[in-house]
Amino acid sequence: MSAFRPPVPPPVRKPTSAGFTLVELLVVIAIIGILVSLLLPAVNGAREAARRSQCMNNIRQMAIGVLNFESANGKFPPSWNTAGGWSVQARILPYIEENVIGENVDFLNDYADAAPIGGPSGRKLNAYRIPIYLCPSEINDVVRTDNDTGEIIHYPLNYGVNMGVWFVWDPATDEGGPGAFYPNIQMKTSAYRDGLSKTICAAEVKAYTPYRRDGVLPGSLPMPSTVAELPSESDGKTRSTGHTEWVDGRTHQAGFTTLFVPNTVVSPSVANGLDIDWTNSREGKSLTSRTYAAVTARSFHTGIVNVVMMDASTRSVTDSIDPLVWQASSTRNGGDYGNQL
Repeated sequence: MSAFRPPVPPPVRKPTSAGFTLVELLVVIAIIGILVSLLLPAVNGAREAARRSQCMNNIRQMAIGVLNFESANGKFPPSWNTAGGWSVQARILPYIEENVIGENVDFLNDYADAAPIGGPSGRKLNAYRIPIYLCPSEINDVVRTDNDTGEIIHYPLNYGVNMGVWFVWDPATDEGGPGAFYPNIQMKTSAYRDGLSKTICAAEVKAYTPYRRDGVLPGSLPMPSTVAELPSESDGKTRSTGHTEWVDGRTHQAGFTTLFVPNTVVSPSVANGLDIDWTNSREGKSLTSRTYAAVTARSFHTGIVNVVMMDASTRSVTDSIDPLVWQASSTRNGGDYGNQL
């Protein structure tokens, strides 16, 4: 009699996990790519909004420094002075919490003669980076060096003060233009008859802007209405160092004018395809030739420039602004009250 053997159950098969096929993997990668492409513009937009907001805060702090200067001195600073050539931006350093650099400024001597901070081996104050003078979107936020020696000599800026529309200054008479600032004169609040809230204090400019200069044409120059009408005479050179010297109060360095609306491409025939600024005679370079300037407000924010008014209120001005409104906003005593910029 054979022993009882229970039936043997069939072997249990473990479920096998199927991996992604190549086609499925490619589909997943494609979906991820689409999602990333949809997300990137939103991320970039958020970054640009943050940079634009920081830029607006910077230019507002600069205007607050100007107001604090006026409160302490009873007058607003000059744009430039014959004694040393210092800019508004240099004069307000103690009022924007830049005391260390500001204490080393000697306004009775030329900024080119400023002693290095910290002793002979230190850096000259004009080559120090002033954070609130720089827009976070500026692509040329780099120190300027001497082309021949490589020496560090200057640091750029992105906020130029309002020097009017076209005429800036007559060195023969010391007559200034209609802007918020002009050379050698410190104006009182009463000079801004259009109102501080209706007069631009400063606007964005681009560092290392190419420019033509010092044609020193005599007499009164008619105001151009188009880029093509800019006088072609100049010293024959186009330089790329505009707005690279925050200490220098000359218009092509620390200022702007409203001859052309923001972000206008200024490329007359003499510019060889470059987008330039134009100055007839830089302040202090002639005893008789007037300073006329087409120094355009420009920014890296698409379609706008940030501006701040003399009362420290801020605006974003579009490229499509009416030219007459833009020009009126830069006059302190035009009777037009800025045409409500």
